Amino acid sequence: MSIPSDDDQLKITLISLHGLIRVKDPELGRDSDTGGQVKYVLELAEALAQDPSVGEVELLTRQIIDNNVDADYAQIEEPISEKAKLIRIPFGPKRYLAKESLWPYLDVFIDHALAHFRRTGLPDIIHGHYADAGFAGAQLARLLRVPYVFTGHSLGRVKRQRLAMGNAKPETLEKKYKFTIRNEAEETALETAALVVASTNQEVEEQYALYEHYIPERMEVIPPGVDLTNFRPPEEEDQTPPMRAELGRFLQDTDKPMILAMARPDERKNLEMLVKVYGESEALQEKANLVLLMGSREDLREMVPAQRNILQQVLVLIDVYDLYGKVAYPKSHNSDDVADLYRMAASSQGVFVNPAMTEPFGLTLLEAAASGVPIVATNDGGPRDIVANCQNGLLVDPFDQHEIEHGLLRVLTESDHWEEWSQNGIRGANEHYSWKHHADRYLRDIRDLLATTAEPALANVSRKQRLPEFDRLIITDLDNTLTGDEASLREFETMIEQNEHVGLGIATGRRLDDALKMVKELNLPSPDLFITSVGTELHYGDSLTADLSWRKQMGYQWKPDEIRELLDQTAGLFPQGENEQSEFKISYEMDPEVAPEINVLKRMLREAGLRANVVFSLGMYLDILPVRGDSGLCMRHLLYRWGFPPEKVLVAGDSGNDIGMLKGHTLGVVVGNHSPEMEELRKSPRIYFADAPHAKGILEGIDYYQFLNNIVIPNDRIE
Repeated sequence: MSIPSDDDQLKITLISLHGLIRVKDPELGRDSDTGGQVKYVLELAEALAQDPSVGEVELLTRQIIDNNVDADYAQIEEPISEKAKLIRIPFGPKRYLAKESLWPYLDVFIDHALAHFRRTGLPDIIHGHYADAGFAGAQLARLLRVPYVFTGHSLGRVKRQRLAMGNAKPETLEKKYKFTIRNEAEETALETAALVVASTNQEVEEQYALYEHYIPERMEVIPPGVDLTNFRPPEEEDQTPPMRAELGRFLQDTDKPMILAMARPDERKNLEMLVKVYGESEALQEKANLVLLMGSREDLREMVPAQRNILQQVLVLIDVYDLYGKVAYPKSHNSDDVADLYRMAASSQGVFVNPAMTEPFGLTLLEAAASGVPIVATNDGGPRDIVANCQNGLLVDPFDQHEIEHGLLRVLTESDHWEEWSQNGIRGANEHYSWKHHADRYLRDIRDLLATTAEPALANVSRKQRLPEFDRLIITDLDNTLTGDEASLREFETMIEQNEHVGLGIATGRRLDDALKMVKELNLPSPDLFITSVGTELHYGDSLTADLSWRKQMGYQWKPDEIRELLDQTAGLFPQGENEQSEFKISYEMDPEVAPEINVLKRMLREAGLRANVVFSLGMYLDILPVRGDSGLCMRHLLYRWGFPPEKVLVAGDSGNDIGMLKGHTLGVVVGNHSPEMEELRKSPRIYFADAPHAKGILEGIDYYQFLNNIVIPNDRIE
């Protein structure tokens, strides 16, 4: 792919799925999902769109229709700037969900995003933010063969390490934060990404390095920009801000220096430790007030339980240490109040503190710096680079009470240092953290990436539907799904023959020659398509025309000899016969009592530098596929090419190699004789578990969805 000219400007797609994102007055701090990442992606989109080489930037997020949040979040589209816009994609329940509840719906987002791209054209770059969008963006990039960029913002393995240092049980953390799913999503994102944008060197060296797909050459440290328009030092002509009166409701002496903290009530933010430090330090209480801006709330009783618990613990500590008149904790604020608070802290020769257990970047630290407020911050992640660049404060161990106290007292009592740190912060924030500087470096890396990237195979797909003779499609597995019950198989055959508006696709782990032989033996109608060798081969029609664009991508990063060399000598794995092997599929029988667990096998491949998909089915079969090959991606490829709506596709299967097809916006049917690994799909939308086995189960699913007539979808969402 050549570098876009002025007439062929870049189109960049950013994806950030969780939280509440709107352009005007974003509700930062409303909950644990609506924080600095929201501001980051909005300002990144605007900064990139200002470059002349960029024609369009779109930020994809989730549409939310919920009386408990503002109607803004239901709008489909919202302009960010002249060349940038926010687009909301509906997926999952209409109501607002925490990010940990979004995982079952990501495949639905992927299908809706594919429809969006088919309407509007493919982007030149897809950039996923955080683990959820990281996974979804990676799948879209693999399917469309568009270069992929990933930014983790915070990483699951780092968060789990930090939280494990407390008293929480591992199983409690797993249930709450879904770390297993999140870590696998991050591995997928890192494996797919041609470029990983990090905020700090520590993030690269100590956080991303915890992952098997950590490849230093793909990492690029580009400090985020900060919109410093509203953040400046105090001036003599400044009017008394409204927030001063609000603080007066809490504080006996509003003229005392301010220890200012801004963080949503989240256990990682370590607010309880900060109150404990202040409550046990007579010197700090004598010298300064403590001001805690902990998001906005209308009724504490209606807060998310986890946030309510943190806030209640803070209030308990204020009571235990009898800090009334010394600590302020306003219920709500707007963006102007934030800037005013920084200036009030600077005017009082106060200090800004961030005691978080882990801090990927530290946007508030830069806002404080630009406002002339020295900082005391956690010795983790972003604050290290910020203090190194700006020389505007001190780093402390967030778990060391004495060290936090000592750092705060130094800033509050060493007036010469205070003035030096204040001036350094103003200068450093503006020099090192501008959005133009970030956008210039980002686009330089993108142009280098595109210069060595081939044009996506689906860039010029015909908009016309390829198969007008049917308007809905059944794709089914062969073995144990369609087969196993002769009477119901004949009933299924009759149904297909009597409904010319229904197409038939076969998806199987078998090779094409073996699948054709079986279809003939079963006396089935001629299928309209074959997905064979677990989604690595795709053929259409009576002439079995190969989809060359699909085949072309199978060879990407595929190293079958090295995979066999690694796995052939692994205990409990036994290569299947030659008739089960194909050019892009390596198949084993597996003894689960002896062989490593699936996640261990995945890690073995990753640590050996081998990129592959691992598919386990029926409790004993293991297929190793190219990283861009599986039945789910293959099916979405053909639907994209045909322009065929997934909600008019019924997919039936019984084992693990069918899972990729069943997830998403298609109509799934799991037959009654399914294997145990299918149970993970029971909580997924649009997947019906039939009581009847084999073809009878497919027919049961057809009746459930009324698939032959006016389709209904009773299981469109789950709660």
